[in-house]
Amino acid sequence: MNRLKEFRLRRQQWYQRLFSSRALCIAGLLIMPALLFNPNTIFRTVQFLFFWFLAWLTGKKNNPLITILVILGIVAFNLLVPYGRVMVSLGFFKITTGALLAGIHRGVTLEALIMLSRVTIRQDLRLPGSFGELVGESFRIFAQIAERKHIIDRKNIAGGIDKLMIELSEIPSEPAAEKDQPTFVTQNRSAAGGIIILVFAVILSWVPLGFQIFYRLTH
Repeated sequence: MNRLKEFRLRRQQWYQRLFSSRALCIAGLLIMPALLFNPNTIFRTVQFLFFWFLAWLTGKKNNPLITILVILGIVAFNLLVPYGRVMVSLGFFKITTGALLAGIHRGVTLEALIMLSRVTIRQDLRLPGSFGELVGESFRIFAQIAERKHIIDRKNIAGGIDKLMIELSEIPSEPAAEKDQPTFVTQNRSAAGGIIILVFAVILSWVPLGFQIFYRLTH
């Protein structure tokens, strides 16, 4: 085992032991409005980078190339419906400021939500009641998709999606520990240090939106 993989496994172990799945879910629900109600693309990009950093801290595998390609794909689709000032004109194809900024805004938002879900939704999440069980299972499947999105090859998108669906269908409801992987001890309650970290993470996530609200009230 190389040092990078060992370091990632240590981060995963720290993540599993320090936080409970329910506390992480609550923190995610508190953070999400700070992202969705933030109208500024630059500040929303800052939030995305913050969530990406948090995902790295938890030991999640992140492929920067795939993330960038997804954002660029969303931007490209938005450019098909031009509006706003024309920046570049290539025959019938026009790149406009409105479509470009909207594409970046939507792409960053999608990837920020994915990163946030990878941090705050764990496979051991259990919510009370039948509805809670349904929501928890939906979150678990979404987390599995986020973990395996690298399977989708841009050269064969349909085949990649088909392979992803097959893998998801073969995963049991209570996933067993993978072979040759260390078993992490999960906690039913977050440690005191974990609660403090989550509180700071929530506060930092709201700083960009809070700054904009404060600026508007004082100017």
